Amino acid sequence: MSITATIITLNEEENIRDCILSVQKVCDEVIVVDSLSQDKTVEIAESTGATVYRQAYLGDGPQKAFAVPGAKNDWILSIDADERLEQDTIEAIQNLDLVNSHYDGYSLKRRNFVGEHWIKAAGFYPDRVVRLYHRERAGYLPRKAHSRVEGENIARLDAHIEHFTYRDYTHWVERINQLSSRDAWAKHQKGVKVTRFTPALHATGALIRKLIFKGGIFQGQDGITVAVTTAFHAYMKYMKLIELKELSSRNKL
Repeated sequence: MSITATIITLNEEENIRDCILSVQKVCDEVIVVDSLSQDKTVEIAESTGATVYRQAYLGDGPQKAFAVPGAKNDWILSIDADERLEQDTIEAIQNLDLVNSHYDGYSLKRRNFVGEHWIKAAGFYPDRVVRLYHRERAGYLPRKAHSRVEGENIARLDAHIEHFTYRDYTHWVERINQLSSRDAWAKHQKGVKVTRFTPALHATGALIRKLIFKGGIFQGQDGITVAVTTAFHAYMKYMKLIELKELSSRNKL
């Protein structure tokens, strides 16, 4: 099929091969945009036949859009290195008539895992994401954190992506540390204002949203875990933003 897969990576040697093999079942081109990995990610990706571009991290949206101008196909399948296409998605894409499609893109359901445990609570499922899109009619927003594909006419496929989000709960906490640093950097680059009250306000809002509006309080241990970790992420993101602003102010003196 005339689809180009795009994958962004940073030290993904454990994931990249299986990710590429997954998308090669529906894509005739795979492009990896690597954020200067220090492991064997690039070597493994190239061994599968993927084209690899080395590019220092530009932010979530810009990094995911980086490969699109060089793709040979108009239809783009964007996927993360820790994601896989399930068989229902492979079959659904194979049955699409993309040549005559009037849609801008297609959304998929994402199943998020901690180890082998599927987390369904507090908005973790169906967690719909637009990943297959026509590059002339849709594309990633230029956000440096938590970007998404924007398109006016999106079809919803009843099919799944597996997302091996965290190896275990220790890895979950480690990722919160990494992602909160990335998000704080993105907000600092954007010039977002922050006060000493901002971390607590956003953490409280996240906790209420996940517990009440997403129903986490009624969904057992998984619901509570998602709510607490989301609140912690929000708190640390804005604390790190305060830290970045303080460092920036001192450096200007």
